Amino acid sequence: MKPVEEYAGEGQLSWLGGSCAVGYRLTRLQGMAANGLPVPGLFRIEGDLDLHGERVPTAAVNSPVLLQLGDGRSMRLTVTTPEGRVLSEGHGPSRCLCCCASRAQRQSSRQ
Repeated sequence: MKPVEEYAGEGQLSWLGGSCAVGYRLTRLQGMAANGLPVPGLFRIEGDLDLHGERVPTAAVNSPVLLQLGDGRSMRLTVTTPEGRVLSEGHGPSRCLCCCASRAQRQSSRQ
């Protein structure tokens, strides 16, 4: 995987039942084919959140959260540790259209 984008700044972390202001520093890694072109849907976002000395609330750890970036964009992540380590991986049944379409085809063929 090749680093293709860095995100850093102040934003808002939201989870079911709460939200808080956070600092963030994230890297987007893109899967690349042998010919050097990016593989659509194959990516990873990883990094750290800064809760200004606080720990991530237990309800937000290992749960889907939404990080609103300082520039207005937002991304869905999983907080993997109480210290604020985050991760998001692309490609899979809940993440990209190719997998959603093939899952829908498998389900319809079973009926």
